[in-house]
Amino acid sequence: MVAPDAQPVPPVAAVTAASPAPEAPQAPPTPSKRKPRLSHRLEYGALRVAIGFFGLLGWDRASAAGGIIGSLGYWLGIRRRVAMKQIAAAFPELTPRQVRQIALGSYMHLGRLAVETALLSRLTPDDLLARFEPLDWERWRSVLDRGKGAIVLTGHLGNWELSGGYIAARGVPVDAVVRSMGNPLFDAYITRTRSRLGLRVVRDREAVRRTPKTLAANEVVGFLADQSGIGLASALVPFFGRPAWTPRGPAVFALRTGAPVFIGAAIRQSDGRFRIEAEELPVVRTGSTDEDVAALLERYSHALERYIRLAPEQYFWQHKRWKRQPADTPAHLRDPVEE
Repeated sequence: MVAPDAQPVPPVAAVTAASPAPEAPQAPPTPSKRKPRLSHRLEYGALRVAIGFFGLLGWDRASAAGGIIGSLGYWLGIRRRVAMKQIAAAFPELTPRQVRQIALGSYMHLGRLAVETALLSRLTPDDLLARFEPLDWERWRSVLDRGKGAIVLTGHLGNWELSGGYIAARGVPVDAVVRSMGNPLFDAYITRTRSRLGLRVVRDREAVRRTPKTLAANEVVGFLADQSGIGLASALVPFFGRPAWTPRGPAVFALRTGAPVFIGAAIRQSDGRFRIEAEELPVVRTGSTDEDVAALLERYSHALERYIRLAPEQYFWQHKRWKRQPADTPAHLRDPVEE
């Protein structure tokens, strides 16, 4: 799961080892070499104070408070134009009022997500499992009977951090591929939290070397695959009808190793629990690597769209998903934020 600078990690499909396999390397994630600045220390200090405060409220009330705090981002106009432009482009059938409602809901969801992520360090595995609706676990645990491991893709939808912890709490060995965060102190804190829950944090720069070994050991690797950064090998695939750069790495690993590929998302329900939506994506080999990679990424993108339609207010619309398009992109398919 490749996360952006300030974003957590991904859900991983519900699979567990069914037979002994070679053990993947267990080296801890490479710590950040950046020295924290004064601003980093102040931010981290504020974070720890906030965690203490929210911890006193309890999970449900803290999450609700996070929603209120998140709504301030909308009312203050922080990337509000970006979010509303992208929602309107993805759902042209919506009225301006409906677009505003989804945008506000997205900010509230991000606030809840941030608070819930901060409180992960206070959850036991049993606490975390109780946050989810029942899952047909036996159906998914048979996946590793194939002996190829599994690649799980997700997007910035629902609570990708909680769901990764949920799978690890089930006893599944999971590599969570992440990008380092801007604040090295917060990066270290969230890495410790993920590791305590059972996730093995792998930096994106280490994934090329480690992922084949993890899959060969019949274990799971998870990627957040709906954001592409500069310098990250990517392919253009449709996302709500417009071309969007999407990381190629997960698809290349799947084609090279024969590992099955899944998409999963943990979507918040009205009672506050989460439901895991997951499905296997066909991996088709035609002999053309570029075409096969693009086809697999397109299947992922289409599936993610379907999940987003289930709860559009739970998607991270504040990120410019259609940025850096080629100059020859037709006008009606260009980045709506730049229009």
